[in-house]
Amino acid sequence: MLTSSTQLGTLMSARRSELGFSQVYVAELVGISRRTLQQIESGQANPGLNTLLTLLHTLGLQLTISKRITDEKTASGGT
Repeated sequence: MLTSSTQLGTLMSARRSELGFSQVYVAELVGISRRTLQQIESGQANPGLNTLLTLLHTLGLQLTISKRITDEKTASGGT
């Protein structure tokens, strides 16, 4: 489970390197500047949802959303 933009950026950077893709190449495919990709990978920028989804798709990754498991009393506001 990812808990920060820095963790997500590190994951994307590692995947890009694994694929042998340069920042310039990925940025061109996604339609952003190399500097923006660099900032996303370092956790310094938060891309819009469409950019994030395009970036993940380009890297062969996917976004999965699931319901968080919580204590029912806490979730319902009870004590």
